[in-house]
Amino acid sequence: MTLTNILMAGAGSCVGGMARYILGKLIQTSVSGVFPWGTLAVNLIGCLLIGFIYGMLDRGFQLSEPVKIFLTIGFCGGFTTFSTFANENYLLFTGGHIGLFALYALSSIILGFLLLYAGYFLSRI
Repeated sequence: MTLTNILMAGAGSCVGGMARYILGKLIQTSVSGVFPWGTLAVNLIGCLLIGFIYGMLDRGFQLSEPVKIFLTIGFCGGFTTFSTFANENYLLFTGGHIGLFALYALSSIILGFLLLYAGYFLSRI
């Protein structure tokens, strides 16, 4: 663990968090209803992106350790969010939206995995 790697993780988290906020708000304000489309979208995009990055690394694409940390731990970690996901599920569940709760939880997990896999696949093309 070096200071450079710590700073790269922090910088990536900052950029990823800002991107998540902007994109999530843009998406959420463009739809109606209580379903958290913004968070679902950024989490799924993040799954695709991190799958693509790690797929490229598995293929031998070279990144310095600080850049890899910036992109994966930093940006992707800051861009996606489990705590917001959990809170939105709680709000759907306690708000009586049981069907939307189940849809959101299952689609996030299943589609997230499939997009992570797709990211790996795309890195091999």
